[in-house]
Amino acid sequence: MSNRLEGRVAIVTGAGTGFGAAIAEACAAEGADVLVHYRSSAVGAEATADRIRELGRRAETIQGDISVWEDVQRMAEQSFSTFGRVDVLINNVGDMAVSQMSWREMTPESIDHTLAVDIKGTMLMTHEFGRRMLDDQQSGAIVNIGSRVVVEGSPRAPQYAAAKYAIIGISKSYAHALAPHVRVNTLGPGFIESEALLNREDWKTGRREAVLAHTPLQRLPKPADVVPPVLFLASDDSRHITGAFLLCDGGHSMVGA
Repeated sequence: MSNRLEGRVAIVTGAGTGFGAAIAEACAAEGADVLVHYRSSAVGAEATADRIRELGRRAETIQGDISVWEDVQRMAEQSFSTFGRVDVLINNVGDMAVSQMSWREMTPESIDHTLAVDIKGTMLMTHEFGRRMLDDQQSGAIVNIGSRVVVEGSPRAPQYAAAKYAIIGISKSYAHALAPHVRVNTLGPGFIESEALLNREDWKTGRREAVLAHTPLQRLPKPADVVPPVLFLASDDSRHITGAFLLCDGGHSMVGA
């Protein structure tokens, strides 16, 4: 590691497990103190915080529902009060309707939940933390976790594709609104072999092999494998990039410029 985030404070949403936990620990390894957000996985969040403390960095857990503005406002107030500043926000939380195996299974409840978490949650966090970054310290970097699903859509869960596409619009809008002091970008990972994905029925019955067959790099990443581009967008390495969408899917999509 190169201490790219030395002396900075990062908050990672959904950092109790999986990809979020890997991001939070990597931020600490790069020198940041970390706010470990969770909604319901308190045990996981505290475990992540403990691992961060073992790296010699300060860590605090913070609970809230990102789709509820009052929760987001409280978390922002708590974060800035506890650490004095927040330099990096990584909006990792998302809902991909993981139990839905076909578009025919879609329900109004699933639509509402996916859009509330992915769109409303990302927007509220970007808005509230971004506003404070701009007004209070005139600096910061926000990384919104999107998905490669925006390239091809999702016949399995159209609401998920719609939500992730909206995140690009949110990022571009706030890249303008918070400029020139706060940068906002979107990372578009492909399939990450997290516990949730490995337990999906379609992943056990041929989907994994089909995805691999169309992935030039011929491998599927673990959460830690996708962390480096997140750190790139969060650090000064990407200091002249804002409003961008960065694909990270092993070449599966290969969109044009």
